[in-house]
Amino acid sequence: MNKRIIFYTIKTILSLEMIFLAIPLLISFYYQESWRLKFSYVITILLIFLFTKILPKEKPKDEKVFTKEGFAIVSLSWIFMSLFGALPLCISGEVPSYIDSVFEIVSGFTTTGATVIPDIEVLSNSLLFWRSFTLFIGGMGMLVLIIAIIPQNNTPSTYIMKAEVPGPVFGKLVSKMSYNSRILYLIYVALTIILIIALRMAGMPLFDAIIHAFGTAGTGGFSMKNNSIAYYNNSSIEYILAIGMLVFGINFNMFYFIMMGKFKDFFKNEELKWYIGFIFGSFLLICLNLAPRYESIKLLLKDVFFTVSSLITSTAFATVNFGDWPLFSQIVLLFLIFIGGCAGSTAGGLKVSRVIILGKIFFRTIKRVTTPNRKMTIQMNGKKITDELQGSITSYLLVYIMFFAFLLIILSLEIPDFFSCFSAAAAIFNNAGTGFGIVGPEYNYSGFSYTSKIIITFFMLLGRLEIFPLLIIFSTSLYRKEK
Repeated sequence: MNKRIIFYTIKTILSLEMIFLAIPLLISFYYQESWRLKFSYVITILLIFLFTKILPKEKPKDEKVFTKEGFAIVSLSWIFMSLFGALPLCISGEVPSYIDSVFEIVSGFTTTGATVIPDIEVLSNSLLFWRSFTLFIGGMGMLVLIIAIIPQNNTPSTYIMKAEVPGPVFGKLVSKMSYNSRILYLIYVALTIILIIALRMAGMPLFDAIIHAFGTAGTGGFSMKNNSIAYYNNSSIEYILAIGMLVFGINFNMFYFIMMGKFKDFFKNEELKWYIGFIFGSFLLICLNLAPRYESIKLLLKDVFFTVSSLITSTAFATVNFGDWPLFSQIVLLFLIFIGGCAGSTAGGLKVSRVIILGKIFFRTIKRVTTPNRKMTIQMNGKKITDELQGSITSYLLVYIMFFAFLLIILSLEIPDFFSCFSAAAAIFNNAGTGFGIVGPEYNYSGFSYTSKIIITFFMLLGRLEIFPLLIIFSTSLYRKEK
């Protein structure tokens, strides 16, 4: 394993995190916050700087990066970013426990949006910004940003992006990976700016608009209000955010097709069609189920549209307590948490493309029982899905189920009823953050034991990195001394 290139890349990542931490530091001066809070940013930046000094100073001559190096770079980068990124919350005293601080920041970087802070509104503005900014950073991934701004050889970049970009299929827009990353990030930033402007025009204060735009772009759902989006009681804001969440749940390659005038590729995309189908189908089912409870059709349509948009993209913003909805509606929403958004988006879940391919594998297996001699291939967007990719998707599902079952057992020690426990495991592992029952929109994770919080923190990372990259930290080759 090429450990020098691994730690050199981690050094680059942490150097960028120092620059990012300077932004909330400046905000703390603007809002005239306490000197202890300002000190927390300064000491964090200083500690990161000192840590980077023990890492390789110069770029290694051997730049070879393969799958295991790509996995190690991604997993270790996310771990170090989180451990250092949590320090301002803890040092400032606003989140006294370091375990809680790490939980909160990992929840941000992984775009889970789960929180252990009972009263969000007591946090300083600069910490609210940093907390939400981690969602924005984690949405597209820090490593993708590094590839976008720093020229790299194409092969190492490919392995890194495969490890960090969620979803079973990774398609290149252009031949050079750095250009590919640049295009994706430009689209990401442009859409976020448009969202901020739209929220501001709808009446949301500028700082609030930035915070909630970050939460929407990263599909993490961190709000600065205890009542989430319900605090604003503004239909325009709710519709803007609902549409924004759905947009960020789409594969970013689709926006590139629109920019290039390739509308045929956009509208023919099979994953996009199924994504829209899942949204419309669940919206219709829940509306029919909730209709007897609502006197206003307009209010019914708005609440259901917002909630469906929020949960299929794993954002988990809330305008109503959907935990009080009928069990049928809750189960439909739970399915949406598992399905998630499109591959190559910032959304969590299994990803629509993976669900489609798994469905096609299942139905092919059924057909083979009746017609065993018939040769059947699985296609997506007119292209054959290779046996290797089918195998990797099936393997991922089996490993996913195994880890999900383990998390479910652990959570059952703290959560008394099965549905709350199951939804909590789904919300954590699929990076949705909010489930039902005692982990519903009106509750948080502050009451969990420190042991459970540590396990949940690990599973948030496991879900965001889609299991395999994080498991590399348990590989002995990573710690074996080089000869």
